Amino acid sequence: MIRRLLVANRAEIASRVFRTCRDLGIGTVAVHSDADRELPYVREADASVRLPGYAPADTYLRIDRLIDAARRSGADAVHPGYGFLSENATFARAVVDAGLTWVGPTPESIEAMGSKLRAKELVRQAGVPVLETPDPVTADDLPVLVKASAGGGGRGMRVVRDIARLEDEIAAARAEAEAAFGDGTVFLEPYVERGRHVEVQVVGDQLGTIEVFGERDCSLQRRHQKVVEETPAPRLPTATREALHIAARHAAAAVGYVGAGTVEFLYDAGADRFFFLEMNTRLQVEHPITEEAHGVDLVALQIAVAEGRPVFPARAPSGHAIEARLYAEDPAGGYHPQSGTLTAFDIPDAPGLRVDAGFVAGNEVSTFYDAMLAKLVVHAATREQAARTLAGVLRRTRIHGLVTNRVQLADLLDTEEFLSGEISTAFLDEHPPVTSQPTGQHPVAAALALAERARVARTVQQGVPVAWRNVVSRPQVTHFRSWSSASQATRGSSQADDPITVEWYGGRDGYAVDGLTVVSAGPEQVTLECDGVATTYDVAMHGERVDVDSPTGHVTLSVFPRFTDPADVVASGSLLAPMPGTVVSVAVAKGDEVAAGATVLVLEAMKMQHTVSAPHAGTVTVLSAQPGDQVAAGEVLAVVAADEPDSPTHEGTEES
Repeated sequence: MIRRLLVANRAEIASRVFRTCRDLGIGTVAVHSDADRELPYVREADASVRLPGYAPADTYLRIDRLIDAARRSGADAVHPGYGFLSENATFARAVVDAGLTWVGPTPESIEAMGSKLRAKELVRQAGVPVLETPDPVTADDLPVLVKASAGGGGRGMRVVRDIARLEDEIAAARAEAEAAFGDGTVFLEPYVERGRHVEVQVVGDQLGTIEVFGERDCSLQRRHQKVVEETPAPRLPTATREALHIAARHAAAAVGYVGAGTVEFLYDAGADRFFFLEMNTRLQVEHPITEEAHGVDLVALQIAVAEGRPVFPARAPSGHAIEARLYAEDPAGGYHPQSGTLTAFDIPDAPGLRVDAGFVAGNEVSTFYDAMLAKLVVHAATREQAARTLAGVLRRTRIHGLVTNRVQLADLLDTEEFLSGEISTAFLDEHPPVTSQPTGQHPVAAALALAERARVARTVQQGVPVAWRNVVSRPQVTHFRSWSSASQATRGSSQADDPITVEWYGGRDGYAVDGLTVVSAGPEQVTLECDGVATTYDVAMHGERVDVDSPTGHVTLSVFPRFTDPADVVASGSLLAPMPGTVVSVAVAKGDEVAAGATVLVLEAMKMQHTVSAPHAGTVTVLSAQPGDQVAAGEVLAVVAADEPDSPTHEGTEES
């Protein structure tokens, strides 16, 4: 029996495994990098071991350090979590060779399914349908998908719609796969435009039994990474559902699978056909929805199987469960990951809600790891109720300090198309995120709260009303900008929004705003009435950042500076680092002529590669970044000076 278990992973993954260990009376050991030392999971464990360094290659991917941590902490078992080394056969063997219990599938199963090419051949022989790779690819075969054989999480994947781009996309996918997995092998398969991503949960024991715990629909994706998952899969014919379960069992049996795993399929709803994609030889991020719907603890089953006990038969699902992945990313900005400090992180309770979170308020979200903050899961009697409850929780969730996909998730769950079950992997492309914040009366509340803060802070004339004048001639004026726009403005971008102006009066009778009634005002809360309807706004300030929350939404503002520091202004055409990261490659040289949209360089951050492109046609006049450079967010990487306009009608204008 396992007595003390080390989780070779971090954040919410480790917290999730620790929760089951506590229920089973098993001691726990956390490992952490220097970047993660303040995260909650480190304190949740019975013991923790530091892995010196920050980057994954120096910490969570160091097999020798993980084995040494288990030895020094007295752990007799290792759980790999999901991600990092969870599907690494070398790690599994090292754990076993060290005399420890490996809570996962056998190294042989990991190797067999670790290569997507080999896995497709194995399941084809077992009678499972697969997508056949076109060879050679012609224009008639498009679109095709370039995939990394050893990959996952959307890395090393490219959709090709133009035959002229095929070789470039293959090269890009190969480079990303090599960087992420140490294996640049890629392959091609037909791309189904409106397919659905349906996966089946299996658990096998050491006696040869393989049980199926239903399926999950994971079609809502961006960059081939899942965002919303649910079980049971909606609008799936009963016969197809049963066939998927049988195919998954055959795929697992083909490698004598032991432990928890997921068999992934692409389902073509129009033709009512499905095809094997891959098998993940680990627990999946979205496993909580299966646990909630089937009343099972999959981590407990993993431990039971590792201890040699049989897996019990799965029961039919009850109700419906939906999971939303809350990411620190900017959906309106190309889903760029965000980093920084979470100054507020409050998720309200609700019936059927389960939260698996890796962060709390005050934690730093670093650039070294995945940008997921938490998983929000709702289990309800019906799909409609689960979606409504989850959307409500997301709308009431309060997050300050970072841009997240919270609003996008809530909006998606409210759409008629989602509620009808008409979903596919193209869903997010067809429902682009809102690119602007609905400000409403939020700036008014912010202006009055700031005035109240100034009143409380002053040390003289405290009895004088705010903004009092003997003769009122004009209103007080407060200027704001949206937070993202403020960042652009300080960098000299002409894309920054116009300032938001709030006019208000103060005096003996309190505050007055045209068209509104100020019911109450304080440094942290303001209530405004419009047309007889009162709304309360909560206002928090962190430096120049002002966060305003209300039942109608959340708005982040910046106090508009009266004067701009010349040191903060950059030249027109400057290409700025969207986030801290490492320069992977540079595609141009100083003096080169480039076309609009041409790749200038590639930046790697938070497990993804991000292309920095020319904003317009022009000449590279400055190139300050080189491969291997570590850059900070907002740092000038290059400058592309716009070409002179050919037509005299453009005189006096400047492209930016």
